[in-house]
Amino acid sequence: MKLQRTNRLRALSLGAVAVSGALALTACGSDATSSNGGGSSSAPASSNSNIKCDNAKGQLQASGSSAQKNAIDAWVTQYTASCKNVQINYNPTGSGAGVTAFLGGQTAFAGSDSALKPEQIAQSKKVCSGGGQAIDLPMVGGPIAIGYNVPGVSNLVLDASTIAKIFNDQIKTWDDPAIKKLNPSAKLPSTKIQAYHRSDESGTTDNFTKYLIAAAKSDWPYTGGKAWQAKGGQSAQGSAGLAQQVKQTPGAISYFELSYAADGINTVDLKTGASTPAKATVENATKAISTAQVAGTGKDLALKLNYKPTADGAYPLTLVTYEIVCDKGNKADTLPTVKSFLGYTASEDGQNQLANAKYAPIPAEIISKVRDTISGLS
Repeated sequence: MKLQRTNRLRALSLGAVAVSGALALTACGSDATSSNGGGSSSAPASSNSNIKCDNAKGQLQASGSSAQKNAIDAWVTQYTASCKNVQINYNPTGSGAGVTAFLGGQTAFAGSDSALKPEQIAQSKKVCSGGGQAIDLPMVGGPIAIGYNVPGVSNLVLDASTIAKIFNDQIKTWDDPAIKKLNPSAKLPSTKIQAYHRSDESGTTDNFTKYLIAAAKSDWPYTGGKAWQAKGGQSAQGSAGLAQQVKQTPGAISYFELSYAADGINTVDLKTGASTPAKATVENATKAISTAQVAGTGKDLALKLNYKPTADGAYPLTLVTYEIVCDKGNKADTLPTVKSFLGYTASEDGQNQLANAKYAPIPAEIISKVRDTISGLS
């Protein structure tokens, strides 16, 4: 009877996630900027006996990455069904604004699609009392898809060098020899390439260009960042705007989170060091993230992603969102709730919910370190 009840509860939890997490990894700081707190989903939730509420209570203020908003909403729905004395208010203001609010002492934690910079860690020592400092905890992953609209071409393979040249306005038509070489059996038209990039500052742009810098540096002579730097091309607001342009414009190509390609947009397979090109899927993103190395020191778990994987299926164009907290010196009135809520998001049950919302769970060997770090927060 107990096993049957557990299975029923897990089924209900997964059903709630499917309703509340229809979209995933919306672009940082642009697509989802509502000030409404997380946990507003109307999807039904059932109490999960595996959630440890401990002494969690009251309101918890957090903000940052809108890339993880749908994951946060799904987590809050399940968490507050068990921990009824807690209200989680997550404002998807974007990574930069979220980090600024945290460093200003306005929130208990922040979400960011990029790890903290050394100067931000130094600044955090003013907020994290007793010798503490801010640390990065990887919690959510996902693939960034490259969507395209080439009539008559439903399968397309590109490598990092070719992608860089397309977005740097050096490859101008779809029948370019470089594209033909990668797709010998495709009937590529002479249609002009319409490359679209973000008009707003975006964590998605930051991660897309990090991939180009790492995998095709000679063809992408830019420093990267949240603002688009290359010349040429066209722009649109947010991932939703980019996806709309690709869908309605023959010859278009752009980059956005995988969920935006769900509405009939073809996506590029990436040629890597593996024997076969990698498809943009949640599972393949997790394979690539599993090869990441922890670059942070001490309790900081900032990751150095591997943009040149050789494992079959590993999709290297990924995004990881971090939860940023104080390792010690957290405010006494919010510490129990921070530990309880983040402990749930990093738990097996919490991570298992991500795939249904088209996020990539953090690989086991990394998320286990995150759990240990959360349990030691003070």
